[in-house]
Amino acid sequence: MDQQLIITAVLGLVGFGALSFILLAPTQNDKAKKRLSALETKKNAKRAGAARDSENANKDRRKKVADALAKVDDKSKELKKKRKVTLAQKLEQAGLSFGEREFYIGSAVTAAVLGLIGFVSGQQLAVTAGLIFVGGFGLPHWFVGFAIQRRRKKFVDEFSNAIDVIVRGVKSGLPVNECLKIIAAEAPKPVNEEFHQLVEGFRIGLTLEQGMTRMHERMPLQEVSFFGIVLMIQAKTGGNLAEALSNLAGVLRGRKLMEGKIRALSSEAKASAMIIGALPFLVMGAVSVASPGYLEPLFTTKQGNFILLGAGTWMSMGIFVMKSMMKIKV
Repeated sequence: MDQQLIITAVLGLVGFGALSFILLAPTQNDKAKKRLSALETKKNAKRAGAARDSENANKDRRKKVADALAKVDDKSKELKKKRKVTLAQKLEQAGLSFGEREFYIGSAVTAAVLGLIGFVSGQQLAVTAGLIFVGGFGLPHWFVGFAIQRRRKKFVDEFSNAIDVIVRGVKSGLPVNECLKIIAAEAPKPVNEEFHQLVEGFRIGLTLEQGMTRMHERMPLQEVSFFGIVLMIQAKTGGNLAEALSNLAGVLRGRKLMEGKIRALSSEAKASAMIIGALPFLVMGAVSVASPGYLEPLFTTKQGNFILLGAGTWMSMGIFVMKSMMKIKV
């Protein structure tokens, strides 16, 4: 009898527990679901807040970048509106060691030498005056322009390598100023000269904008303008400077590669223009050798001098037009 009561009590407890579990389980499940739902809601709220903060940060960054670009654009427009480049600035851009006084002395000496050659050879007064004009105003300025173009070409060839030095230095933890000092000390000319003046400007208290403006005045190239824009935007808005400069170096190398392709494709037209331009002089030389007195009236009579002047003018115009047609800006 006692055993039956014990078994009955145990079975009753088991049944009561099973019934309680069945009745209370949905309530616990609902509580768990509510908790999970509340946690999910909090997570979604945090994600939405983070997304809003990120979007606001991106908007602020875009606004700062737009303001910086607008400021740079205004600066470039102001530089374009300025008066033309002076002789002293041209000599500085050419990297020549002499100043304006030496330039004018050299121009006078060149004009005197060419005038003396025209006088000794018995040329007409107009021809001698033309030689003096070419010696005093043509050749010196052509020499300065040639030196400027040659220096700019050397700068562009080495500029992307200098930017790579900054990229590697920034990635290794060096500050930008130290990277600029390394370029000023170890880069080949004329890159080291320009960066040396940039570093010296920072040392005497110039801001980044002022230093880059002076560098662009000394070396007025689009590559320098791009470099200054990247540095100024990074200084005002922050960001990954190494990545930005690495992309800039890739762009500059792509521009250089495209320029090389254009030069190769236009080489045939340039050769044809050179042959056409040299043909009158070759024919004149051949005729002078075959018949020395045949072309003498061109140099000894006024009519011949006017003919030579007109021919030279038209030929110069033709060369200028052909050069303009072959020149393609990258």
